[in-house]
Amino acid sequence: MSVLAGLTAALSNGSVKVIDLTTPLSPETPILNLPQPFANTVGLSVSPVSNFDDAGPAWAWNDVTVGEHAGTHLDAPVHWITGKDGKSVDKIEPHRLVGPLVVLDKTAEASADPDFLLEPEHFEQWQEEHGPFPENCWVIFRTGWAARGADAAAFVNADDAGPHTPGVSAAGAKWLASNASISGFGVETVGIDAGQAGSLDPMFPVHSFLLGADKYGVTSLRNVDRLPVTGATLVVAPLPIVGGTGSPSRVYALVESGPVEER
Repeated sequence: MSVLAGLTAALSNGSVKVIDLTTPLSPETPILNLPQPFANTVGLSVSPVSNFDDAGPAWAWNDVTVGEHAGTHLDAPVHWITGKDGKSVDKIEPHRLVGPLVVLDKTAEASADPDFLLEPEHFEQWQEEHGPFPENCWVIFRTGWAARGADAAAFVNADDAGPHTPGVSAAGAKWLASNASISGFGVETVGIDAGQAGSLDPMFPVHSFLLGADKYGVTSLRNVDRLPVTGATLVVAPLPIVGGTGSPSRVYALVESGPVEER
């Protein structure tokens, strides 16, 4: 049996399961809001073209307006000044969007401190326990934050000082960007940087270091609690928007239903 035939059979018999990591996209889906004087993107709006009526008696379809960075979305290098001469979303090689995933679980830490930041030692400790990051992998930061997704205020978690959500320190972001095995970084929060990342040096270091190193981000993930620490495969499927700085994306994990490494 070929490798692809084996995968198809495993999907059919349930020994490999597809876990949808995507936040459903609606006008109510929380999106990133920057403080004044910066401009903000739009979320999703839907307007009907026809709905089995005089405008189209046998068909229904809609026009949609949506920001590149709404809901579960991919950040391409050209999204950030450090990657402005890099790839737009349509230029990212498909093989970079499919790869092994590794999960760093800091749910307890993020629950105790919403401003918790990953440091280089967290990545190094993971490798001491599980081995080197595999080639072309995606690092997924599990925080439990998706449980807040039905409540926009709790999800953004903002006060007078701005949003408070977990992320990565400047040193941690530089470590991620310098690791040749990593293709991307995924989070449950609205953006790949911490809520207070505007106060770090450089500002928004995950954007700055990661996108400048031809690596990618994916945000607003759900069902991360269903993933094993190792052994699953991530599939990120953005729209190939020509010149796009990012795209809303459907994100899946392929997970073996047999014994897996404990979380």
